Amino acid sequence: MSTFSNDQEMRARITAKQLARDLGMSISTVSRAFDPKSVVATETRRRVLERAAEIGYTPNPLARSLVTRRTRIIGLVVSDVVNPFYPEMMARFTSSLRDAGMNAMLQASNPDEMIDDAVRMLLDYQPDAVVVMAATLSSAAALDCRRAGIPVVFFNRLSSDPHSFGIACDNVEGGRRVAQFLFDSGHRKLAYVSALKDASTNIERCRGFQERCADLGLEEPAVVEAGSFSYEAGYHAAANLAEPGSCDGYFCANDILAIGFIEGIRQETNLRIPQDLSVVGFDDIAMAAWPSHGLTTIPQPVDEMLAETLKTLEGLGSAGMSREPFVRRIAPGEVIERKTTRRRDG
Repeated sequence: MSTFSNDQEMRARITAKQLARDLGMSISTVSRAFDPKSVVATETRRRVLERAAEIGYTPNPLARSLVTRRTRIIGLVVSDVVNPFYPEMMARFTSSLRDAGMNAMLQASNPDEMIDDAVRMLLDYQPDAVVVMAATLSSAAALDCRRAGIPVVFFNRLSSDPHSFGIACDNVEGGRRVAQFLFDSGHRKLAYVSALKDASTNIERCRGFQERCADLGLEEPAVVEAGSFSYEAGYHAAANLAEPGSCDGYFCANDILAIGFIEGIRQETNLRIPQDLSVVGFDDIAMAAWPSHGLTTIPQPVDEMLAETLKTLEGLGSAGMSREPFVRRIAPGEVIERKTTRRRDG
């Protein structure tokens, strides 16, 4: 006979201990029944879930973590929320986590600062892993994560920490593809609009661009220092060009920087885009395709990067998976040609 009455169900939250006593099972068996990946007899799982639905029981994730030793919480740290690429990624990433039975705990930080405090705050909640987007992590904070037994996964921004995992676009290859595209389009005097100097994405895109220009026998591309991945930085970089007409093809470190750069050219100079010069971005954010921008760009392999990150996070919780850190670079797509570039003669 049930140990519950309707009055009891209305007055207080039902606990796993009470549900287990009602079913004549152990608490650990009841807890495992709510984890789809746990080994539990089909009939046992059915009885637990049916009875839980009848009495309105929902598992407490923090209490369940004491049994499973997994919180199913993924700490997500991002420092560049003004860059449209990352809000788009956060929305898709958190949705993927929910589909996999995990929850995201978000911490945002200033893009000009290290994210150590944000990461250390997450450690108090014992997440299964910490995913870092668009940020750098000090060696001291990385050591705190290792001591807590919590792996760190860098998404689209690689780290020099040899103990961290990394999943990113092959930015070197992306830079090479942009150089080839501009060359094939008849451009011969190229420039790179650089963003945050120490960001791995910025460094690698520039390197690939420069390497392919050298392979093609072109002069070394000029480097225009914008300083950050932002619309404002792009605008000011264009407005302050020493010789605005000296190059005919500009590769910007990302899309929002390119959009600002284009607006700066249009508002602060007499040059026309694409008649006088071409501009290419990187990422293929949603607004790049807006008719008001029509930005030529190279798309990141977002679907593959998210799938690989999720696979890594799920695997880190499996007893059979090696926790040996790795870095995986996934090739970008081909350049998407829109209205900020044009073919040139000769």
